[in-house]
Amino acid sequence: MIEIFKTDVMSTEDASFLIRQLNHQMGYTANFDLQDCDHILRVVSSEGEVEPKTVIRMLEKQGFRAEILPDVVEHPIERMR
Repeated sequence: MIEIFKTDVMSTEDASFLIRQLNHQMGYTANFDLQDCDHILRVVSSEGEVEPKTVIRMLEKQGFRAEILPDVVEHPIERMR
């Protein structure tokens, strides 16, 4: 399962710290895309579902904000309108 979050993480140092926390303490595989305007955090769980509230709380404890980005699947024909 994969969850994608919008965050306010700006630095690679903070991102690296948070990735270590998510990977080691929570057993997830995580990465950031800080080049994206939403400073995307992708979290993958090979053991089932990602617990979004747990991820959000962990980031908040470290002084950051995160929110789930909804799954939006755009049909190719819709893009043409």
